Amino acid sequence: MELILNKDKPQVLLIAEGTYPYIRGGVSTWIDDLIRGMEEIKFGVVFLGSRREDYEGIRYNLPENLVYLSAFYLFEEKEKPKPRYIEGDKEAFTIIEKLHKLLKDDKSEAIINLIDENFFTNEVKYEDFLYSKRAWEHIVNMYSKYGATEPFVDYFWNVRNLHTPLWVVAQIAKEVGDFDLVHSPSTGYAGFLSALLKRSRKKPFILTEHGIYTRERKIDLMNAPWLSDEKLLLYKGSVGLSAMKRVWTRFFIHLGKVAYAEADIIISLFNGAREIQISYGADPEKCIVIPNGVNVNKLLEAYKRRPPHIPKVVALIGRVVPIKDIKTFIKAMKLLVEKIPEAEGWVVGPTDEDPEYYAECLYLVKVLGLEEKVKFLGFQRVEDILPKVGLLTLTSISEGMPYTVLEGFAGGVPCVATDVGSCRQLIYGGLNEEDIKLGKAGEVVSVKDANGLAESYAKLLTDESLWKSCQKTALERVKRFYSREAFLENYRKLYSGFLSWQA
Repeated sequence: MELILNKDKPQVLLIAEGTYPYIRGGVSTWIDDLIRGMEEIKFGVVFLGSRREDYEGIRYNLPENLVYLSAFYLFEEKEKPKPRYIEGDKEAFTIIEKLHKLLKDDKSEAIINLIDENFFTNEVKYEDFLYSKRAWEHIVNMYSKYGATEPFVDYFWNVRNLHTPLWVVAQIAKEVGDFDLVHSPSTGYAGFLSALLKRSRKKPFILTEHGIYTRERKIDLMNAPWLSDEKLLLYKGSVGLSAMKRVWTRFFIHLGKVAYAEADIIISLFNGAREIQISYGADPEKCIVIPNGVNVNKLLEAYKRRPPHIPKVVALIGRVVPIKDIKTFIKAMKLLVEKIPEAEGWVVGPTDEDPEYYAECLYLVKVLGLEEKVKFLGFQRVEDILPKVGLLTLTSISEGMPYTVLEGFAGGVPCVATDVGSCRQLIYGGLNEEDIKLGKAGEVVSVKDANGLAESYAKLLTDESLWKSCQKTALERVKRFYSREAFLENYRKLYSGFLSWQA
């Protein structure tokens, strides 16, 4: 563990899996905005990362009311105990077999009663799972029972790598300092840790899902290059593709159900996401919707600095990672430049999260002869970028409620986005009749539709009347329905209810 900050006991402890304050992105922006917007509340953050060397350091100026910050890493080899022969406890592995059967029969609600940090730290210890004879026999038994078709060595490393973080998270649950309320911005390992903390510390647990974690992990697995050759390589092992996808998918579904079962309140950003949460097992009585909001007044300054003409620049503000489908944006820009030679495409966001994917994007730009037309600008202040662009775009294959669309609206920039998450609601309206009557603030096209994107870019960049109509709608929609003040007030009331209940 790295204890970076320990000034006071936090009232609200946020569990940030792979996000704030080490990685920039939508969820990190949300966390930073939440903390800064409620100066009267003392916050803490527990960062869950993969390995220490995967991060270059803290990317945010930490707010004054952030009083606790610690970082933990789930896949660090040096944190593992040294290998040694262990017999293992027969009764404990009988419980594991029972747990595995419940998961196999999709009865994850039953495992809630079995999962607590003491199970992982006392009954089946980390080194028992890693090195004991019982663990080996259990994996051999599972391999034989469920008729896995991949080689045993692949199956073995799969089981090891998939389950190891559970023991690490259980240990983290013991090391985290005191707090009044735990708030996780996702299910996954962050949601699992929050569920353990709720159980062991008897504190309220709020869950906010920006995207649907389980579905996004499915997409990651489907698009992961390390699965494309029908092998999954993860540190030491490799496993067959289709079986692996099923195992990993089922694992994340169950982690999600644990978080849903333990959370006191489950928040989504729009109604469509709430329905998906319920379909994954969330209790409808716990599920509420709180949309994101942006600082409209601050971004209106960017709007005032816009030039009189429409810049022929399309900007994609986001991380350069596969789920943002930057490659489809590059292909769409190739088609747009054929129609509007002076057009440019800017990718504005960090490029270091997935260096291999970034390299593939650069190669595609080169192959298509777009070196002078598609530019990767890295992280930039959004208020500096907005006055210089004619359109924002998102080509993602999964989203929640993207901040960049709302920020673009407040800066007077229409958006062309793929039909994912809340993009249709934001661009065409959908909250209520009043919202729908405002009209459209851009265009929505299908996922991976480079032709559709290019046609929409060209139409909006060349039809000034249409562009101005979309700009007017964008400004009006964000002012009426997606202000930062409303967003903060919703969470303030929620926190206040739980914190006063404990007083």
